[in-house]
Amino acid sequence: MINGKKIIVIMPAYNAEKTLKKTFNEIPHHIVDEIILTDDGSVDKTALISKRLGIKTFVHKKNKGYGANQKTCYKEALRCNADIIIMLHPDYQYNPRLITAMSSLIAEGIYDAVICSRILGTGALKGGMPLYKYIANRFLTFIENLMIGQKLSEYHTGYRAFSKKVIESLPILENSDDFVFDNQMLLQVFYFGFSVGEISCPTTYNKESSSINFTRSLKYGLGVLLTGLGYMIANSGKINIPIFNKNGKKINL
Repeated sequence: MINGKKIIVIMPAYNAEKTLKKTFNEIPHHIVDEIILTDDGSVDKTALISKRLGIKTFVHKKNKGYGANQKTCYKEALRCNADIIIMLHPDYQYNPRLITAMSSLIAEGIYDAVICSRILGTGALKGGMPLYKYIANRFLTFIENLMIGQKLSEYHTGYRAFSKKVIESLPILENSDDFVFDNQMLLQVFYFGFSVGEISCPTTYNKESSSINFTRSLKYGLGVLLTGLGYMIANSGKINIPIFNKNGKKINL
């Protein structure tokens, strides 16, 4: 705990048997109260390794998608009475030791949500981020900042921390079950008036790191632009957009 706040790390996992233990070992266990992993229909030993490590493990018998995986993770974290929820990918692309800094910013009441940006600094390309992904990341971030009036350095990181209030308030069950879930959720955070902080995060790309192919990247990029457009329309008050509707489907325990 930090400031009496219960900290839970969630891990949306898919075929992460080669990197899960390494990621787990670098988590600051002295402040993290519990770890939850959802295995989204992996065909390797991810779930078995997770259980051996003492992680509270949930398994989707069939692959439901990255967004659906997170929905299960957040639901179970709230069920465990988390005050601060950190999403960490188990593929060791992000440095687990930053959990302390992320948690502190929320526990001290400075921000409602914190994201770790791979773009702040010069670590993204040095860490192995493919050039086309770096360019696409910068382009989409620039466009989204214009669309919603923010100044983030990156909208596409998968390393995030949220207060309990944020998770309970967002209609995340309206979001996609696919990769654009992350982007939808972040725009929801802004839309519903929560504060967001950024810290710099070194990144490590290797053959075990999770990634989506070029075709799915294009689909994601289109989804990002449509989400930004939806934000603008909802903000105008003229049309109801379900993911930006305060009465939309939330996690109810």
